[in-house]
Parts: sequence; C-alpha cells; structure tokens
Amino acid sequence: MSDGTKVSGMTRLRNYFLTGFIVCAPLAITVYIAWSFIGWVDSWVKPYIPARYSPDTYLPFPVPGFGLIVALVLITLIGFLAANIVGRAIVNFGERLLGRMPLVRGIYRSLKQIFETVLSNKGDMFSQVGLVEYPRKDVWSLVFVAGEKETEINRKLDKEGDPLVAVFMPCTPNPTTGFLMYVRKSEVVMLDMTIEEGARLIVSAGLVPPPLDRKPPDRKIGANGKPVKIGNPPAGAPLQPARSSRTASSLPNK
Repeated sequence: MSDGTKVSGMTRLRNYFLTGFIVCAPLAITVYIAWSFIGWVDSWVKPYIPARYSPDTYLPFPVPGFGLIVALVLITLIGFLAANIVGRAIVNFGERLLGRMPLVRGIYRSLKQIFETVLSNKGDMFSQVGLVEYPRKDVWSLVFVAGEKETEINRKLDKEGDPLVAVFMPCTPNPTTGFLMYVRKSEVVMLDMTIEEGARLIVSAGLVPPPLDRKPPDRKIGANGKPVKIGNPPAGAPLQPARSSRTASSLPNK
C-alpha cells in the first residue's frame, strides 16, 4: 500500500514538474531572445548617443532598451524624410553613387530587392504552403510557394498547360535555410495551412501540426470580389492540377 502511494506521489511530482517546465520554458526562451535582441541593438546605438542625451549618464544603472527606442525613432524619421521629394532625391543620389562601385552595387541591389519583396504588401512571396514529392516517390516535403512569375527559367523550360512555379523547401528545424526549386504546377499539392502554421510545423520537426477541424484560411480576393481559396479536392475526387494563388484568381468560380 505504501509502495503504491509512493509511486503515485512520484508520478504526480513528475507531472507537476513537466507541466511547470512546459509553462516556463517557452516564456524563459522568449524573454531571453527579446533581452538579447535589445542588448544587441543597445550595443550598436548607445555609443553614438551624446552623453548629455543618454539617461545612463544620470542614473547609476544602464537603461535597457533606450538604444532600441532611439533606433526605432531614427528609422521612422528616415522613412518619413525619404517619402518626400527632397528625401527621394537624396536616396536616388546615394543609389547612383553606390551604383558606380563595382562590388558594393551588386550587394546593395540584391539586398534592396529582397527587403522590398519581403516587406512590401505588393509582393507575392510565400503565398501558400504546399507539398512536393521529394527526394523520392511517396516521400513528401513541405514547401513554401513563392508564386508563378514570368522569368527566364519559365521561358527556357516552358511546357504548355503546366508552367513552373518557384518553391522554397526549408530545412528542419531552421526554416531560414533550404533549397529553391522550380517544379511543375501540377506536381505541387497545395495545403490550406497558413505560412505561420507551416513554419511552426517545420521548426517543431512535425511535433506541432496545425489543427484539422478548423475553417480554412481566406485566400486572396479574386477579380469577382470573392476570396480565392486554393486547396485539395475531397477524398475520392479525381486529382486536379495544383494552382498558385495568382492563377487561381483568374479562373471562373464553379
């Protein structure tokens, strides 16, 4: 009787510990990452702040986050100045100056295009999550569909009725590295999960899948004013070629 009570008590203690660990670990890691980021920005910005404007001069302890606040204000101010005529003229002059530097101009243009694509609302980057049969038959890999765009690759490998789409296949558990592939549109199985859910699935190595019983996310608005939903046919239905978000909006609703 005492042994059973002891085992039951140890089991409860273990369950309490695991519950507390599940609650505390994500919170602690989030705080650590945020605190490290704030300290990293402060270490870059604070040395350039005049001593008379820094609160660290008047307080016996450093103020964390002050450099981050200053950086946010300066970036916002630069964006405000670059939005008017004078600011655009200065930016254009700086870009022309960088364009004359053989090595720097390639780096600057590539980085600028990447940031404009990622941060701009006009970009179609990673519009959907899909599956591609890779690296062999009956083995599927999760990919982010970057969109169907007219490029030299499409022209060289064009196949009537089945164009190429650019997909990014991230690695687990670091989704920032992976492979860029061009595959036939009919070979991509589109999913209803969002980009955030797909990234969470990759980071967790498949341990945190998106819920099954939920309403599929709304897609882009088509030309008829209705949301365009891209997904797979129901079980038992004949397979249809997968469609990207751009081409789906131009197709008539059934």
